[in-house]
Amino acid sequence: MITSPLVARWARFPDWGRVLLIYGAARVVTTLMMLWFASNQRANAWTGDAPGYAAFASIWDGRWYQIVAFSGYPSELPLTDDGHVGENAWAFMPVYPGLVRIIMGITQLPWEIAALAVSVPCGFAAAVVFFRLMREVLDRQTALFAVVLFSVAPVSPILQVAYAESLYLLLLGLALLLVMKHRYLTAIPIIAVMALTRPSGLAFALFLLLHLVHRIWTRSQHPFSLSAFVRLCVTGLVSAVMGVAWLLIAWAVTGSMSAYTDTELAWRSSYVGYGPLVPFEPWISGANWWAHRWFGADIGLVVLVPLLVLVVISLLSRPARRLGVTLRLWVVSYLVYLLAVFFPQSSTFRLLAPAFPFAGAFAVPRSRTYRIVAVAVSLVLQWAWLSACWKVSGYDWTPP
Repeated sequence: MITSPLVARWARFPDWGRVLLIYGAARVVTTLMMLWFASNQRANAWTGDAPGYAAFASIWDGRWYQIVAFSGYPSELPLTDDGHVGENAWAFMPVYPGLVRIIMGITQLPWEIAALAVSVPCGFAAAVVFFRLMREVLDRQTALFAVVLFSVAPVSPILQVAYAESLYLLLLGLALLLVMKHRYLTAIPIIAVMALTRPSGLAFALFLLLHLVHRIWTRSQHPFSLSAFVRLCVTGLVSAVMGVAWLLIAWAVTGSMSAYTDTELAWRSSYVGYGPLVPFEPWISGANWWAHRWFGADIGLVVLVPLLVLVVISLLSRPARRLGVTLRLWVVSYLVYLLAVFFPQSSTFRLLAPAFPFAGAFAVPRSRTYRIVAVAVSLVLQWAWLSACWKVSGYDWTPP
């Protein structure tokens, strides 16, 4: 059998080198897409006509992170004309902008470049950790293709802009890997930082609770010592505390117990007005809002219920079962968290990124045709996501 020099060289590459090449190639493709959109971008609230890549990559929430990095958080909540809490910096957690500010201080780089200097390397590191996570449950070739899907995913451009997602996915991947190895106490500092990077502490606490139940349930097949039980409980409690830590910090600084939740609710006011945060209600009202917009009737549940059924079927499918119980418990926990607190709108696609272990399920089929089509479809959807959500068109109501 004759092997080409390129194939032979690829075979000699260490796994981490293959992952970096795969992820790097995907980022080149995404960068070319973003440069095209930037060259056709009209002047907007963040940039002038045809901005450069760094400026184009720092719009939307990137500007909020910049505000946090330079000005911190308001001690007095801004109010709208009708007395409700308006959009403000408390919706954006401090680890990412704080890290970028440190890089700026050390290097004297401007915000746009320093932000990318954090996001881009974290994206590469997240891909390596993701591969290591997939190797816990999948063979090497399937895990590598899972990295391909992770790298070209429709929302993967978010990993190379001034957003906290690449740092967050890196921390999340490390935390999940440590839990899978039952190194619970080692995961505590990562969970603590992660919970102040993106809202995740409560979702991770739910995951650890379900993981605890599973370990107790299967203790006859997989021994579960008292010391492991205690370590897991301690880690879960820390995660729960970190899940509410930002709410308590916002309360301490502003004097308002509901400062954080009121701030988050401000972002959905343009859809359904102001109201209290009622767990699981946002998706019902959101589904009705979208159904009314598209079909002229409040039939959101007609769409929402089949969608939830489809998710359950997907999690129980044969490819998903290849991921094992632990990773699927995380996906379930995170989706329950989203259902409990998030109002569905254009940011939903980005907020599904923490369910990234599910890319491993899509990587299981070995058909070459399937894999080529999967990559092609992902790239087409990536272009569509950039067009619909990242590009700014006048008064744009589709934030990423």
